[in-house]
Amino acid sequence: MKFAPIIIIALACAAASPARATSDSSLPPTSLSADQVVDNLVRKNEERAKALLHSESTRVYRLTYRGFPSDREAEMTIVATYDSPASKEFKIVSQSGSKLVQDRVFKRLLESEKEAAEPAMSARTQLNRDNYSFQLLTFEPSTAGGQYILQVTPKAKSKYVYHGKIWVDATDFAVTHIEAEPALNPSFWTKKNEIHHDYTKVDAFWLPARNESISYIRLGGRATLTIEYKNYRVIDARAPIASKQK
Repeated sequence: MKFAPIIIIALACAAASPARATSDSSLPPTSLSADQVVDNLVRKNEERAKALLHSESTRVYRLTYRGFPSDREAEMTIVATYDSPASKEFKIVSQSGSKLVQDRVFKRLLESEKEAAEPAMSARTQLNRDNYSFQLLTFEPSTAGGQYILQVTPKAKSKYVYHGKIWVDATDFAVTHIEAEPALNPSFWTKKNEIHHDYTKVDAFWLPARNESISYIRLGGRATLTIEYKNYRVIDARAPIASKQK
């Protein structure tokens, strides 16, 4: 049985860039238009993508399934390595719990993420004007500079793209949070999937911090997958030395 929505792969790999949209009349007069937010987002993501030469991180995958035919739990810790422009490698550090979950969920996610990093697949899944339409909903002010909230709708349905909301940092023009569902159900066995994804700033880069994906199974079960990302080390082409997350 498949429970984990493959869409989290697209979130983990996402650069961010939306499509032409309308802006909400409730937006403050000092905020940017939808097109200005989109243009800045695309430009800044391209700059960050070119600058990120290498990254390393630790990830902890956890899945809890409750329902028919039996409850299952599993955990896997890996070291993930990225090298520009599209190379990803994963080393399993430890694993415990259900062998079924380890093999059919965790390992398949890692395999799919490597495939999604390939240029041909990446072009079809990136959050950009080719793949998505966008509507600017509102602006949330804060002492940190505020965030723009946009509604995203894919132009073509697949299990690798999603529809929902993204939060965009008003200073760095990077996606900081996503609330979404897959555009296409990734498995016959699931009737609904919820995705909650957070990013954290590591030096000049916004990288995945935590993902929670909840899948509601047709036979009455529920699977909750979480991924925690930590211990980042990045190499920036614009900086003389590597940096390590505190």
